[in-house]
Amino acid sequence: MNGLIKVIIHNNEYFVKSTEGTENVSKIIEYVNQKIDEVSNSSEGLSEKKTAILAALNIASEYFQLLKDREDLEADIRKRSEKMIYSIESLLS
Repeated sequence: MNGLIKVIIHNNEYFVKSTEGTENVSKIIEYVNQKIDEVSNSSEGLSEKKTAILAALNIASEYFQLLKDREDLEADIRKRSEKMIYSIESLLS
């Protein structure tokens, strides 16, 4: 899909252009709204701009943690694979 999709983020209407399907865009918007609501509920009196910035920082923090977790998992898989290969080669020798 390559058209404009109407979305509502924090009670504001936007049109976004996306190559993602409507269902995926809806999931993303739901997640963003959830993060904005979390910031709004924990920090009263913030401007809409500050709320959006804090929500973006929270999302970015989660993203970078997931990248680190994935790197750690890949390293663990690589290490285990090398051990298994070594064990198999030892048995075959």
